[in-house]
Amino acid sequence: MTQNISINVNYLTRVEGHGNIVVEVKDGKLEICRLEIVESPRFFEAFLRGRSIYEAPHITCRICGICSCGHTLASIQAAEDALGIKPTEQTTLLRKLLLHYEQLDSHILHIYLLVAPDLVGVPSFVPLIKSNPDFVRRALRMKRLCNELCDILVGRHVHPISAVIGGFTKLPNPGDLEEMHKRLLDLKHDVEATVELFSKLTFPEFERDTEYVALINDEDEYPLLYGDIGSTDGYRVSKYEYKNVTNEFIVPYATAKRTRWHRESYAVGALARFNLNHEKLHPKAKQAATVLNLKPKCINPYFNTVAQIVECVHCVEDAIRIVELLWQKGINYDEIIVPDINELGKLPQRAGEGVGAVEVPRGLLIHHYECDERGIFRNANCVIPTNQNTHNIELDMLKLVPEIINQSQEEITLALEMLVRAYDPCISCSVHMVKVNFK
Repeated sequence: MTQNISINVNYLTRVEGHGNIVVEVKDGKLEICRLEIVESPRFFEAFLRGRSIYEAPHITCRICGICSCGHTLASIQAAEDALGIKPTEQTTLLRKLLLHYEQLDSHILHIYLLVAPDLVGVPSFVPLIKSNPDFVRRALRMKRLCNELCDILVGRHVHPISAVIGGFTKLPNPGDLEEMHKRLLDLKHDVEATVELFSKLTFPEFERDTEYVALINDEDEYPLLYGDIGSTDGYRVSKYEYKNVTNEFIVPYATAKRTRWHRESYAVGALARFNLNHEKLHPKAKQAATVLNLKPKCINPYFNTVAQIVECVHCVEDAIRIVELLWQKGINYDEIIVPDINELGKLPQRAGEGVGAVEVPRGLLIHHYECDERGIFRNANCVIPTNQNTHNIELDMLKLVPEIINQSQEEITLALEMLVRAYDPCISCSVHMVKVNFK
């Protein structure tokens, strides 16, 4: 069937940041298929130069309001690596707890507000207020609970206050632990209802095999905070070799760099984590995956949302475990950090280089820092999950369009928009370069 199609989606909706979809089909032949990133650059790496490394977490958490805690934790990990600081067991547990809270908060936002409208055939979340009020109430209730959990632990979710290099400036008291436990149990019921709800919804059928990349480890734990960088193609390297993984490159129509490892592209995120680490999920998360018909190796990018739902089950269950463990052990308040930014000379300082690699909601996040003997930044580099996904999304689009070429232009446009949204892109985070004019 001969068909001429011209799709130009300016500023794709229900994603964070500004991105365009451009597709041109002439006489049934695909001539242009691009995901354009048109956001202005952020320059956070440049902001850090000349600043104290102890300021890094509070600066870099401003890269993103959605993954603010994730950037904080990646920044802390890189800084502690550079400074030779080893976190205590209690600090590590609290950081894992914080990362669970952020995974939940972001996943719930994406699942309910950004993806669900497509699955039920409405243009946005707003019509559901009237047609499905219980659905809306659950989504907002879950989002509120996640924000409250972050508030209790680190003061606030967006730009957290008390998580710092070396530990925490405030530690939860017994009442805080009790309150977090209560809220997690409330959240658990809604997460279970979410699994049941989405098991009845239909996701698009599309597959493209690719390399999936995520943290892996040798422990019996679903790795989010620490690990090596692994691939579904069987490769494993230290986080210090991240540049050999990411191999960043640019294209003329995007202000975000792209990446590739052993293939033309690779994907990060919840589906990548599931494909690499599904055996380490909490048993109830494994049950949820079965209910949702998610099996490794899944190569349907639309199922990234399904993997996020499975991770919600895991994060709730593991967060409950951590809170109960801290309750049982008791909090050691001697570990409270009281840094004075005006007396940096009293804090550990040395010339060093460090890398932080953390799994945030959208995938593998890397911070790489270099500082001098005074703890002052020489250089910084941040590699963002959406950076790493952009080229893979575009190659998905290149395969998808010919498969649905006989559908209407409106149907093709929606399928492409849903494809990009499935990756849950955070476009603003990904932009680290100015627009380049190629001659």
